[in-house]
Amino acid sequence: MADVKFEIKKNIGTLSESSKGWSKELNLISWNDRDPKYDLRDWAPDHAKMGKGVALSGEELKKLRELLNEMDL
Repeated sequence: MADVKFEIKKNIGTLSESSKGWSKELNLISWNDRDPKYDLRDWAPDHAKMGKGVALSGEELKKLRELLNEMDL
């Protein structure tokens, strides 16, 4: 399996941090030299390891924001 290349273009923010130091972050990331997407996933403290996550286009992120704003929490 080929290595996955990524570059964190911008850290948007951290949602939470585990007791082991991993943090759930929203970042703008370029995967394999492609156009950057908004990405939500867990990261090791040094960003050398990552958990499974989801990558969203700008339009998908806007739609997600609309859906979250409609929720009654």
